[in-house]
Amino acid sequence: MLPESSIPGIAHAPPRKRPHGRFKSRGGTWVTSLSVLVSLLALLPIAFVIGVSWQIGWAQIEALVWRPRVGELLVNTVLLVLFTLPLCVALGIALAWLTERSNLPGRRAWSLLAVAPLAVPAFVHSYAWVSLVPSIHGLPAGVLVSVIAYFPFLYLPVAATLRRLDPAIEDVAESLGLKPWAVFWRVVLPQLRLAICGGALLVGLHLLAEYGLYAMIRFDTFTTAIFDQFKSTFNGPAANMLAAVLALCCLAMLTVEASARGHARYARVGSGSAREQRIVRLSPATTLLALGLQAITCALALGVPLFTLGKWLIAGGREVWQFSELLPALEQTVLLGIAGAVLTTCAAVPIAWLSIRAPGRLQRILESCNYITSSLPGIVVALALVTVTIHFARPIYQTTITVLLAYLLMFLPRALVSLRAGIAQAPVELENMARSLGRSPGRALWLITMRLAAPAAAAGAALVFLAITNELTATLLLAPNGTRTLATGFWAMTSEIDYAAAAPYALIMILLSLPLTGLLYHQSKRTAGR
Repeated sequence: MLPESSIPGIAHAPPRKRPHGRFKSRGGTWVTSLSVLVSLLALLPIAFVIGVSWQIGWAQIEALVWRPRVGELLVNTVLLVLFTLPLCVALGIALAWLTERSNLPGRRAWSLLAVAPLAVPAFVHSYAWVSLVPSIHGLPAGVLVSVIAYFPFLYLPVAATLRRLDPAIEDVAESLGLKPWAVFWRVVLPQLRLAICGGALLVGLHLLAEYGLYAMIRFDTFTTAIFDQFKSTFNGPAANMLAAVLALCCLAMLTVEASARGHARYARVGSGSAREQRIVRLSPATTLLALGLQAITCALALGVPLFTLGKWLIAGGREVWQFSELLPALEQTVLLGIAGAVLTTCAAVPIAWLSIRAPGRLQRILESCNYITSSLPGIVVALALVTVTIHFARPIYQTTITVLLAYLLMFLPRALVSLRAGIAQAPVELENMARSLGRSPGRALWLITMRLAAPAAAAGAALVFLAITNELTATLLLAPNGTRTLATGFWAMTSEIDYAAAAPYALIMILLSLPLTGLLYHQSKRTAGR
Protein backbone atom coordinates (compact mmCIF):
# COMPACT_ATOMS: atom_id res chain seq x y z
CA MET A 1 0.00 0.00 0.00
CA LEU A 2 1.05 3.61 -0.53
CA PRO A 3 2.40 5.00 2.78
CA GLU A 4 0.43 8.02 3.93
CA SER A 5 3.57 9.77 5.13
CA SER A 6 4.83 9.91 1.55
CA ILE A 7 1.89 11.97 0.35
CA PRO A 8 2.60 15.73 0.73
CA GLY A 9 -0.02 18.05 2.15
CA ILE A 10 -1.93 15.37 4.09
CA ALA A 11 -1.84 14.88 7.82
CA HIS A 12 -3.84 12.14 9.50
CA ALA A 13 -3.40 13.05 13.16
CA PRO A 14 -6.59 12.74 15.23
CA PRO A 15 -8.34 16.07 15.91
CA ARG A 16 -7.81 15.79 19.67
CA LYS A 17 -4.08 16.27 19.16
CA ARG A 18 -4.46 19.56 17.33
CA PRO A 19 -3.54 22.71 19.24
CA HIS A 20 -7.02 24.00 20.01
CA GLY A 21 -6.33 25.25 23.52
CA ARG A 22 -6.31 28.92 22.62
CA PHE A 23 -9.52 28.53 20.66
CA LYS A 24 -11.33 27.07 23.63
CA SER A 25 -10.00 29.58 26.15
CA ARG A 26 -10.32 32.79 24.15
CA GLY A 27 -12.54 32.37 21.11
CA GLY A 28 -14.36 29.13 21.69
CA THR A 29 -16.73 30.38 24.41
CA TRP A 30 -18.73 32.84 22.35
CA VAL A 31 -18.72 30.57 19.30
CA THR A 32 -19.96 27.67 21.42
CA SER A 33 -22.65 29.89 22.96
CA LEU A 34 -23.93 30.91 19.53
CA SER A 35 -23.88 27.30 18.37
CA VAL A 36 -25.86 26.17 21.41
CA LEU A 37 -28.41 28.94 20.84
CA VAL A 38 -28.95 27.96 17.20
CA SER A 39 -29.16 24.26 18.09
CA LEU A 40 -31.66 24.89 20.91
CA LEU A 41 -33.80 26.75 18.39
CA ALA A 42 -33.45 23.78 16.04
CA LEU A 43 -34.78 21.49 18.75
CA LEU A 44 -38.21 23.19 18.77
CA PRO A 45 -39.77 20.83 16.19
CA ILE A 46 -38.32 17.79 17.99
CA ALA A 47 -39.68 19.09 21.29
CA PHE A 48 -43.05 19.54 19.60
CA VAL A 49 -43.07 15.90 18.46
CA ILE A 50 -41.93 14.65 21.88
CA GLY A 51 -44.51 16.80 23.65
CA VAL A 52 -47.34 15.37 21.59
CA SER A 53 -46.00 11.86 22.16
CA TRP A 54 -45.91 12.44 25.92
CA GLN A 55 -49.50 13.64 25.90
CA ILE A 56 -50.96 10.67 24.04
CA GLY A 57 -49.18 8.02 26.17
CA TRP A 58 -47.20 4.87 25.44
CA ALA A 59 -50.18 2.66 24.69
CA GLN A 60 -51.35 4.86 21.82
CA ILE A 61 -47.77 5.33 20.60
CA GLU A 62 -47.36 1.58 20.33
CA ALA A 63 -50.66 1.27 18.48
CA LEU A 64 -49.73 4.03 16.03
CA VAL A 65 -46.15 2.95 15.33
CA TRP A 66 -46.50 -0.83 15.15
CA ARG A 67 -48.83 -0.80 12.17
CA PRO A 68 -48.46 -2.38 8.72
CA ARG A 69 -48.76 1.09 7.21
CA VAL A 70 -45.66 2.31 9.08
CA GLY A 71 -43.75 -0.78 7.93
CA GLU A 72 -44.76 -0.10 4.34
CA LEU A 73 -43.63 3.53 4.55
CA LEU A 74 -40.35 2.48 6.17
CA VAL A 75 -39.64 -0.03 3.40
CA ASN A 76 -40.46 2.56 0.73
CA THR A 77 -38.21 5.19 2.30
CA VAL A 78 -35.29 2.81 2.92
CA LEU A 79 -35.45 1.41 -0.62
CA LEU A 80 -35.59 4.93 -2.04
CA VAL A 81 -32.43 5.90 -0.14
CA LEU A 82 -30.59 2.64 -0.87
CA PHE A 83 -31.19 2.88 -4.62
CA THR A 84 -30.87 6.65 -5.06
CA LEU A 85 -27.75 7.47 -3.02
CA PRO A 86 -25.33 5.04 -4.74
CA LEU A 87 -26.59 6.12 -8.16
CA CYS A 88 -26.15 9.81 -7.29
CA VAL A 89 -22.65 9.16 -5.91
CA ALA A 90 -21.58 7.12 -8.94
CA LEU A 91 -23.05 9.60 -11.43
CA GLY A 92 -21.64 12.64 -9.62
CA ILE A 93 -18.11 11.18 -9.41
CA ALA A 94 -18.16 9.96 -13.02
CA LEU A 95 -19.30 13.31 -14.42
CA ALA A 96 -16.89 15.24 -12.19
CA TRP A 97 -13.92 13.10 -13.26
CA LEU A 98 -14.82 13.35 -16.94
CA THR A 99 -15.18 17.14 -16.85
CA GLU A 100 -12.16 17.82 -14.62
CA ARG A 101 -9.61 15.12 -15.34
CA SER A 102 -10.17 13.92 -18.93
CA ASN A 103 -9.81 15.41 -22.40
CA LEU A 104 -13.55 15.00 -23.05
CA PRO A 105 -14.59 17.30 -25.95
CA GLY A 106 -16.50 20.34 -24.66
CA ARG A 107 -15.87 19.39 -21.04
CA ARG A 108 -16.30 22.97 -19.79
CA ALA A 109 -19.75 23.15 -21.36
CA TRP A 110 -20.61 19.73 -19.96
CA SER A 111 -19.53 20.83 -16.49
CA LEU A 112 -21.92 23.78 -16.61
CA LEU A 113 -24.73 21.53 -17.85
CA ALA A 114 -24.07 19.14 -14.96
CA VAL A 115 -24.75 21.95 -12.47
CA ALA A 116 -27.74 23.41 -14.35
CA PRO A 117 -30.33 20.88 -13.04
CA LEU A 118 -30.09 22.64 -9.66
CA ALA A 119 -32.13 25.42 -11.24
CA VAL A 120 -35.08 23.07 -11.78
CA PRO A 121 -37.12 22.44 -8.60
CA ALA A 122 -37.59 18.78 -7.74
CA PHE A 123 -41.39 18.98 -7.99
CA VAL A 124 -41.04 20.56 -11.44
CA HIS A 125 -39.13 17.45 -12.52
CA SER A 126 -42.09 15.35 -11.34
CA TYR A 127 -44.53 17.71 -13.07
CA ALA A 128 -42.58 17.29 -16.31
CA TRP A 129 -42.44 13.50 -16.13
CA VAL A 130 -46.09 13.13 -15.13
CA SER A 131 -47.07 15.39 -18.01
CA LEU A 132 -44.92 13.42 -20.44
CA VAL A 133 -45.66 9.90 -19.10
CA PRO A 134 -48.93 10.02 -17.10
CA SER A 135 -48.57 6.38 -16.01
CA ILE A 136 -45.23 6.91 -14.26
CA HIS A 137 -45.43 6.16 -10.53
CA GLY A 138 -43.97 4.13 -7.68
CA LEU A 139 -40.42 3.35 -6.56
CA PRO A 140 -38.77 3.22 -10.02
CA ALA A 141 -40.21 6.64 -10.83
CA GLY A 142 -39.11 7.97 -7.45
CA VAL A 143 -35.54 6.76 -7.95
CA LEU A 144 -35.36 8.07 -11.54
CA VAL A 145 -36.64 11.55 -10.73
CA SER A 146 -34.64 11.77 -7.49
CA VAL A 147 -31.35 10.91 -9.21
CA ILE A 148 -31.77 13.43 -12.03
CA ALA A 149 -32.95 16.11 -9.58
CA TYR A 150 -30.31 15.64 -6.86
CA PHE A 151 -27.10 14.33 -8.47
CA PRO A 152 -25.68 17.91 -8.80
CA PHE A 153 -25.38 17.97 -4.99
CA LEU A 154 -22.68 15.29 -5.45
CA TYR A 155 -21.18 16.61 -8.66
CA LEU A 156 -20.54 20.15 -7.41
CA PRO A 157 -18.40 19.39 -4.30
CA VAL A 158 -16.59 16.48 -5.95
CA ALA A 159 -15.64 18.57 -9.00
CA ALA A 160 -14.48 21.44 -6.77
CA THR A 161 -12.32 19.07 -4.70
CA LEU A 162 -10.78 17.50 -7.81
CA ARG A 163 -9.67 20.95 -8.94
CA ARG A 164 -7.93 21.62 -5.61
CA LEU A 165 -6.01 18.37 -5.28
CA ASP A 166 -2.25 18.72 -5.54
CA PRO A 167 -0.98 16.82 -8.62
CA ALA A 168 2.17 16.00 -6.64
CA ILE A 169 0.15 13.51 -4.60
CA GLU A 170 -0.52 11.46 -7.71
CA ASP A 171 3.05 11.89 -8.93
CA VAL A 172 4.35 10.33 -5.72
CA ALA A 173 1.86 7.45 -6.03
CA GLU A 174 2.91 6.73 -9.63
CA SER A 175 6.57 6.91 -8.69
CA LEU A 176 5.89 4.08 -6.23
CA GLY A 177 4.59 1.88 -9.05
CA LEU A 178 0.82 2.36 -8.90
CA LYS A 179 -1.16 2.19 -12.13
CA PRO A 180 -3.52 5.10 -13.09
CA TRP A 181 -6.69 3.31 -11.88
CA ALA A 182 -4.94 2.30 -8.66
CA VAL A 183 -3.90 5.92 -8.15
CA PHE A 184 -7.51 6.99 -8.50
CA TRP A 185 -8.94 4.36 -6.12
CA ARG A 186 -6.20 4.51 -3.48
CA VAL A 187 -5.08 8.16 -3.59
CA VAL A 188 -7.63 10.42 -5.30
CA LEU A 189 -10.88 8.84 -4.12
CA PRO A 190 -9.97 8.96 -0.40
CA GLN A 191 -9.34 12.70 -0.77
CA LEU A 192 -12.91 13.10 -2.08
CA ARG A 193 -14.38 11.57 1.08
CA LEU A 194 -15.42 14.84 2.72
CA ALA A 195 -17.09 16.08 -0.47
CA ILE A 196 -18.84 12.75 -1.09
CA CYS A 197 -20.10 12.47 2.49
CA GLY A 198 -21.36 16.05 2.53
CA GLY A 199 -23.11 15.75 -0.81
CA ALA A 200 -24.60 12.35 0.01
CA LEU A 201 -25.90 13.69 3.31
CA LEU A 202 -27.65 16.56 1.53
CA VAL A 203 -29.22 14.16 -0.96
CA GLY A 204 -30.30 11.81 1.81
CA LEU A 205 -31.94 14.62 3.77
CA HIS A 206 -33.81 15.70 0.65
CA LEU A 207 -35.04 12.17 0.11
CA LEU A 208 -36.36 12.02 3.67
CA ALA A 209 -38.05 15.43 3.66
CA GLU A 210 -39.26 15.93 0.05
CA TYR A 211 -43.01 16.08 -0.46
CA GLY A 212 -43.95 17.57 -3.84
CA LEU A 213 -41.76 15.28 -5.95
CA TYR A 214 -43.22 12.06 -4.53
CA ALA A 215 -46.80 13.31 -4.18
CA MET A 216 -47.00 13.98 -7.92
CA ILE A 217 -45.73 10.51 -8.91
CA ARG A 218 -47.91 8.80 -6.27
CA PHE A 219 -45.06 7.24 -4.29
CA ASP A 220 -45.76 7.04 -0.57
CA THR A 221 -43.01 8.02 1.87
CA PHE A 222 -43.13 9.15 5.47
CA THR A 223 -43.28 12.77 4.32
CA THR A 224 -46.25 12.32 2.01
CA ALA A 225 -48.08 10.27 4.65
CA ILE A 226 -47.48 12.92 7.32
CA PHE A 227 -48.75 15.67 5.04
CA ASP A 228 -51.82 13.65 4.11
CA GLN A 229 -52.59 13.00 7.80
CA PHE A 230 -52.52 16.68 8.65
CA LYS A 231 -54.28 17.81 5.49
CA SER A 232 -57.14 15.33 5.37
CA THR A 233 -57.93 14.37 8.97
CA PHE A 234 -55.76 16.71 11.08
CA ASN A 235 -54.73 13.57 12.95
CA GLY A 236 -51.87 15.14 14.96
CA PRO A 237 -50.82 12.08 17.04
CA ALA A 238 -50.59 9.71 14.07
CA ALA A 239 -48.66 12.22 11.96
CA ASN A 240 -46.29 13.03 14.79
CA MET A 241 -45.54 9.38 15.38
CA LEU A 242 -44.62 9.08 11.72
CA ALA A 243 -42.42 12.16 12.14
CA ALA A 244 -40.69 10.52 15.11
CA VAL A 245 -39.83 7.44 13.01
CA LEU A 246 -38.58 9.74 10.26
CA ALA A 247 -36.32 11.53 12.77
CA LEU A 248 -34.85 8.16 13.80
CA CYS A 249 -34.10 7.42 10.14
CA CYS A 250 -32.24 10.72 9.90
CA LEU A 251 -30.28 9.94 13.06
CA ALA A 252 -29.17 6.64 11.51
CA MET A 253 -28.09 8.48 8.36
CA LEU A 254 -26.13 11.03 10.41
CA THR A 255 -24.35 8.23 12.26
CA VAL A 256 -23.28 6.57 9.01
CA GLU A 257 -22.11 9.90 7.54
CA ALA A 258 -20.11 10.81 10.66
CA SER A 259 -18.36 7.44 10.61
CA ALA A 260 -17.60 7.66 6.89
CA ARG A 261 -16.33 11.24 7.16
CA GLY A 262 -13.56 10.31 9.58
CA HIS A 263 -11.11 12.74 11.19
CA ALA A 264 -8.52 13.26 8.46
CA ARG A 265 -7.25 16.76 7.83
CA TYR A 266 -7.46 18.16 4.29
CA ALA A 267 -5.88 21.61 4.64
CA ARG A 268 -2.26 22.57 4.30
CA VAL A 269 -0.26 25.78 4.65
CA GLY A 270 0.61 27.26 1.28
CA SER A 271 -0.80 26.51 -2.13
CA GLY A 272 2.21 24.64 -3.43
CA SER A 273 3.63 25.09 -6.89
CA ALA A 274 1.19 26.29 -9.53
CA ARG A 275 0.56 23.30 -11.78
CA GLU A 276 -2.10 22.16 -14.16
CA GLN A 277 -4.19 19.19 -13.11
CA ARG A 278 -3.39 15.82 -14.64
CA ILE A 279 -5.52 15.25 -17.75
CA VAL A 280 -6.18 11.68 -18.91
CA ARG A 281 -6.49 11.10 -22.64
CA LEU A 282 -9.52 8.94 -23.45
CA SER A 283 -9.59 6.38 -26.21
CA PRO A 284 -12.09 6.94 -29.06
CA ALA A 285 -14.42 4.24 -27.72
CA THR A 286 -14.28 5.62 -24.18
CA THR A 287 -14.88 9.13 -25.51
CA LEU A 288 -18.07 7.98 -27.24
CA LEU A 289 -19.30 6.30 -24.06
CA ALA A 290 -18.48 9.40 -22.01
CA LEU A 291 -20.28 11.69 -24.45
CA GLY A 292 -23.27 9.34 -24.39
CA LEU A 293 -23.40 9.47 -20.59
CA GLN A 294 -23.23 13.27 -20.62
CA ALA A 295 -25.89 13.57 -23.32
CA ILE A 296 -28.33 11.14 -21.67
CA THR A 297 -27.93 12.86 -18.29
CA CYS A 298 -28.48 16.27 -19.83
CA ALA A 299 -31.53 15.09 -21.78
CA LEU A 300 -33.17 13.57 -18.69
CA ALA A 301 -32.30 16.36 -16.25
CA LEU A 302 -32.83 19.38 -18.53
CA GLY A 303 -34.41 18.27 -21.79
CA VAL A 304 -37.52 16.67 -20.30
CA PRO A 305 -38.57 19.60 -18.04
CA LEU A 306 -37.79 22.25 -20.65
CA PHE A 307 -39.64 20.34 -23.38
CA THR A 308 -42.68 19.87 -21.14
CA LEU A 309 -42.76 23.51 -20.09
CA GLY A 310 -42.50 24.61 -23.70
CA LYS A 311 -45.36 22.32 -24.68
CA TRP A 312 -47.67 23.67 -21.96
CA LEU A 313 -46.74 27.31 -22.59
CA ILE A 314 -47.55 26.93 -26.28
CA ALA A 315 -50.80 25.14 -25.46
CA GLY A 316 -51.84 27.80 -22.92
CA GLY A 317 -50.99 30.81 -25.08
CA ARG A 318 -51.12 34.36 -23.72
CA GLU A 319 -53.94 33.60 -21.30
CA VAL A 320 -51.63 31.77 -18.86
CA TRP A 321 -49.41 34.82 -18.35
CA GLN A 322 -51.31 36.52 -15.53
CA PHE A 323 -48.75 39.21 -14.65
CA SER A 324 -50.96 40.69 -11.95
CA GLU A 325 -50.33 37.45 -10.01
CA LEU A 326 -46.91 36.46 -11.33
CA LEU A 327 -45.05 39.70 -10.53
CA PRO A 328 -46.09 39.92 -6.83
CA ALA A 329 -45.22 36.23 -6.45
CA LEU A 330 -41.78 36.88 -7.94
CA GLU A 331 -41.16 39.86 -5.65
CA GLN A 332 -42.13 37.98 -2.49
CA THR A 333 -40.04 34.97 -3.50
CA VAL A 334 -36.91 37.09 -4.03
CA LEU A 335 -37.29 39.03 -0.77
CA LEU A 336 -37.86 35.89 1.29
CA GLY A 337 -34.99 34.12 -0.47
CA ILE A 338 -32.42 36.86 0.17
CA ALA A 339 -33.42 37.38 3.82
CA GLY A 340 -33.51 33.65 4.53
CA ALA A 341 -30.16 32.96 2.82
CA VAL A 342 -28.34 35.68 4.78
CA LEU A 343 -29.88 34.65 8.10
CA THR A 344 -29.21 30.94 7.60
CA THR A 345 -25.60 31.35 6.43
CA CYS A 346 -24.73 33.59 9.38
CA ALA A 347 -26.31 31.10 11.80
CA ALA A 348 -24.26 28.25 10.30
CA VAL A 349 -20.86 29.93 10.79
CA PRO A 350 -20.28 29.11 14.49
CA ILE A 351 -21.38 25.48 14.10
CA ALA A 352 -19.19 24.99 11.02
CA TRP A 353 -16.22 26.58 12.81
CA LEU A 354 -16.59 24.24 15.79
CA SER A 355 -16.95 21.26 13.46
CA ILE A 356 -13.49 21.87 11.98
CA ARG A 357 -11.55 23.76 14.65
CA ALA A 358 -12.78 22.08 17.85
CA PRO A 359 -14.49 18.77 17.01
CA GLY A 360 -15.79 16.78 19.93
CA ARG A 361 -18.83 15.20 21.48
CA LEU A 362 -20.61 18.53 22.13
CA GLN A 363 -20.00 19.69 18.57
CA ARG A 364 -21.35 16.41 17.18
CA ILE A 365 -24.50 16.78 19.27
CA LEU A 366 -25.05 20.40 18.21
CA GLU A 367 -24.52 19.56 14.54
CA SER A 368 -26.83 16.54 14.74
CA CYS A 369 -29.63 18.65 16.21
CA ASN A 370 -29.71 20.78 13.06
CA TYR A 371 -29.51 17.83 10.68
CA ILE A 372 -32.31 15.92 12.41
CA THR A 373 -34.60 18.95 12.35
CA SER A 374 -33.89 19.61 8.69
CA SER A 375 -34.95 16.06 7.85
CA LEU A 376 -38.45 16.67 9.17
CA PRO A 377 -41.12 17.67 6.65
CA GLY A 378 -41.74 21.38 6.33
CA ILE A 379 -45.25 20.95 7.66
CA VAL A 380 -43.99 19.49 10.97
CA VAL A 381 -41.53 22.37 11.39
CA ALA A 382 -44.29 24.82 10.54
CA LEU A 383 -46.79 23.32 12.99
CA ALA A 384 -44.15 23.37 15.74
CA LEU A 385 -43.58 27.07 15.12
CA VAL A 386 -47.32 27.71 15.04
CA THR A 387 -47.72 26.04 18.45
CA VAL A 388 -44.76 27.88 19.99
CA THR A 389 -45.67 31.30 18.64
CA ILE A 390 -49.33 31.01 19.66
CA HIS A 391 -48.44 30.09 23.25
CA PHE A 392 -45.21 32.00 23.85
CA ALA A 393 -44.64 34.59 21.09
CA ARG A 394 -48.03 35.71 19.81
CA PRO A 395 -46.71 38.99 18.25
CA ILE A 396 -44.70 37.05 15.62
CA TYR A 397 -47.43 34.49 14.87
CA GLN A 398 -48.07 34.27 11.11
CA THR A 399 -45.48 36.93 10.29
CA THR A 400 -42.43 37.02 8.04
CA ILE A 401 -40.23 36.43 11.11
CA THR A 402 -41.82 33.02 11.66
CA VAL A 403 -41.39 32.12 7.99
CA LEU A 404 -37.68 33.03 8.12
CA LEU A 405 -37.24 30.96 11.29
CA ALA A 406 -38.74 27.98 9.48
CA TYR A 407 -36.30 28.45 6.60
CA LEU A 408 -33.43 28.63 9.10
CA LEU A 409 -34.42 25.36 10.75
CA MET A 410 -35.06 23.55 7.47
CA PHE A 411 -32.11 24.68 5.35
CA LEU A 412 -29.23 25.34 7.73
CA PRO A 413 -27.44 22.08 6.70
CA ARG A 414 -27.13 23.41 3.14
CA ALA A 415 -25.06 26.33 4.38
CA LEU A 416 -23.34 24.20 7.04
CA VAL A 417 -21.99 21.58 4.64
CA SER A 418 -20.53 24.22 2.32
CA LEU A 419 -19.06 26.26 5.16
CA ARG A 420 -17.57 23.19 6.81
CA ALA A 421 -15.73 22.26 3.61
CA GLY A 422 -14.55 25.87 3.15
CA ILE A 423 -13.25 26.22 6.71
CA ALA A 424 -11.53 22.82 6.42
CA GLN A 425 -9.52 24.26 3.53
CA ALA A 426 -8.48 27.32 5.62
CA PRO A 427 -5.37 26.33 7.63
CA VAL A 428 -5.73 26.79 11.37
CA GLU A 429 -2.11 28.01 11.51
CA LEU A 430 -3.08 31.26 9.76
CA GLU A 431 -5.81 31.93 12.29
CA ASN A 432 -3.39 31.21 15.16
CA MET A 433 -0.86 33.56 13.59
CA ALA A 434 -3.42 36.37 13.41
CA ARG A 435 -4.20 35.90 17.10
CA SER A 436 -0.51 35.91 18.00
CA LEU A 437 -0.29 39.32 16.28
CA GLY A 438 -2.97 40.73 18.56
CA ARG A 439 -6.18 40.12 16.64
CA SER A 440 -9.20 39.22 18.72
CA PRO A 441 -10.75 35.79 18.14
CA GLY A 442 -13.70 37.33 16.32
CA ARG A 443 -11.52 39.47 14.03
CA ALA A 444 -9.19 36.54 13.32
CA LEU A 445 -12.19 34.43 12.34
CA TRP A 446 -13.64 37.18 10.15
CA LEU A 447 -10.43 38.51 8.55
CA ILE A 448 -8.66 35.19 7.96
CA THR A 449 -10.88 32.13 8.04
CA MET A 450 -14.08 33.63 6.64
CA ARG A 451 -12.23 35.39 3.83
CA LEU A 452 -10.65 32.11 2.79
CA ALA A 453 -14.03 30.37 3.18
CA ALA A 454 -15.96 33.14 1.39
CA PRO A 455 -16.49 31.12 -1.82
CA ALA A 456 -17.93 28.25 0.22
CA ALA A 457 -20.13 30.69 2.18
CA ALA A 458 -21.45 32.16 -1.07
CA ALA A 459 -22.12 28.67 -2.40
CA GLY A 460 -23.99 27.78 0.79
CA ALA A 461 -26.07 30.97 0.65
CA ALA A 462 -26.92 30.25 -2.99
CA LEU A 463 -28.03 26.74 -2.06
CA VAL A 464 -30.25 28.15 0.69
CA PHE A 465 -31.75 30.70 -1.70
CA LEU A 466 -32.50 27.96 -4.20
CA ALA A 467 -34.19 25.92 -1.46
CA ILE A 468 -36.32 28.85 -0.32
CA THR A 469 -37.53 29.65 -3.83
CA ASN A 470 -38.70 26.03 -4.11
CA GLU A 471 -40.11 25.62 -0.57
CA LEU A 472 -43.80 24.79 -0.39
CA THR A 473 -45.45 23.38 2.71
CA ALA A 474 -44.00 25.62 5.45
CA THR A 475 -44.67 28.73 3.37
CA LEU A 476 -48.29 27.70 2.85
CA LEU A 477 -48.84 27.27 6.58
CA LEU A 478 -46.78 30.11 8.08
CA ALA A 479 -46.84 32.97 5.58
CA PRO A 480 -48.99 36.01 6.39
CA ASN A 481 -52.35 36.25 4.67
CA GLY A 482 -51.98 37.29 1.06
CA THR A 483 -48.44 35.93 0.67
CA ARG A 484 -48.02 34.02 -2.59
CA THR A 485 -44.64 32.77 -3.75
CA LEU A 486 -43.80 31.18 -7.07
CA ALA A 487 -43.76 27.72 -5.50
CA THR A 488 -47.15 28.07 -3.79
CA GLY A 489 -48.64 29.55 -6.95
CA PHE A 490 -47.28 26.65 -9.01
CA TRP A 491 -48.66 24.12 -6.54
CA ALA A 492 -52.08 25.77 -6.52
CA MET A 493 -52.30 25.42 -10.30
CA THR A 494 -51.09 21.81 -10.41
CA SER A 495 -53.50 20.88 -7.60
CA GLU A 496 -56.27 21.96 -9.96
CA ILE A 497 -54.68 19.88 -12.77
CA ASP A 498 -54.18 23.14 -14.69
CA TYR A 499 -50.72 22.30 -15.99
CA ALA A 500 -50.76 25.10 -18.57
CA ALA A 501 -51.39 27.78 -15.92
CA ALA A 502 -48.65 26.26 -13.73
CA ALA A 503 -46.04 26.45 -16.51
CA PRO A 504 -45.27 30.22 -16.17
CA TYR A 505 -44.60 29.80 -12.44
CA ALA A 506 -42.25 26.90 -13.14
CA LEU A 507 -40.44 28.78 -15.92
CA ILE A 508 -39.90 31.86 -13.74
CA MET A 509 -38.58 29.68 -10.90
CA ILE A 510 -36.05 28.15 -13.29
CA LEU A 511 -35.01 31.53 -14.72
CA LEU A 512 -34.67 32.92 -11.19
CA SER A 513 -32.52 30.00 -10.13
CA LEU A 514 -30.21 30.03 -13.16
CA PRO A 515 -28.03 32.99 -12.01
CA LEU A 516 -27.56 31.35 -8.61
CA THR A 517 -26.66 28.09 -10.30
CA GLY A 518 -24.10 29.98 -12.37
CA LEU A 519 -22.74 31.52 -9.17
CA LEU A 520 -22.33 28.06 -7.65
CA TYR A 521 -20.47 26.94 -10.75
CA HIS A 522 -18.09 29.92 -10.85
CA GLN A 523 -17.48 29.88 -7.10
CA SER A 524 -16.53 26.23 -7.29
CA LYS A 525 -14.07 27.20 -10.02
CA ARG A 526 -12.72 30.04 -7.91
CA THR A 527 -12.02 27.75 -4.95
CA ALA A 528 -9.36 26.12 -7.11
CA GLY A 529 -7.85 29.48 -8.03
CA ARG A 530 -8.94 29.16 -11.65
